[in-house]
Amino acid sequence: MQKSGKSYGQAGSVITIVAIVFLAVALVAAIGFGVWANNGRKDYKNNSDQKVAIAVDAAKKAATAAQKDADAQLAKSPVLTFTGPTVYGAVKYDYPRTWDGYVDTTSTSTPINGVYYQGAPPLPNDLGIFYALRVNEVSDDYSSVVNSFNGAVKKGTVTATAYVPPQMVGKPNVQTGTRFDGLLGNNIQGAMVVLKVRDRTLKISTESPQYLNDFNNTVLPSLTYVP
Repeated sequence: MQKSGKSYGQAGSVITIVAIVFLAVALVAAIGFGVWANNGRKDYKNNSDQKVAIAVDAAKKAATAAQKDADAQLAKSPVLTFTGPTVYGAVKYDYPRTWDGYVDTTSTSTPINGVYYQGAPPLPNDLGIFYALRVNEVSDDYSSVVNSFNGAVKKGTVTATAYVPPQMVGKPNVQTGTRFDGLLGNNIQGAMVVLKVRDRTLKISTESPQYLNDFNNTVLPSLTYVP
């Protein structure tokens, strides 16, 4: 009996040791997992904060850009209006008040010869200037002006589409004109509308992509004339 009891005690000791070792391993594992999880949370928090900061900065920049654009648009209003000689079709159009320009209406061969620019006035004969708006009413035949773009259209540097100013749609005696978009010549990337006005031809254009929005949304929608 004594021998049997002694063996039972040894077995109990072994079980106790195993349990202690198991608990110790479990404790170390739990501590390691806790450290790993804590580091993971810190890393996530740091990355998350960085992403939030980047998003906030991007939102601020977008808001600033939008405000600048809104201010620029507001500065252009109210628009100014030009009206040409009645005898030559009373060509009329609006343009942003932030544009300065010069229009000569004294010539009978070119009763409207005007250029508009934004900012400092260009130097005389400065070939490097691209005008916000150029307006010419010339004595050249409409078809000859349109045909002068045939080569560019064939090469694909210019596209040609039929065009009638919005305010002239449905008016009596109005002939469909032509709009050209692309490389208009001399490195001028822009758009030009060619229209027949009485016995004259009206050419109205912008010479830089930066003015296309004003050209499309202010100048052309306001354009009127007596056919």
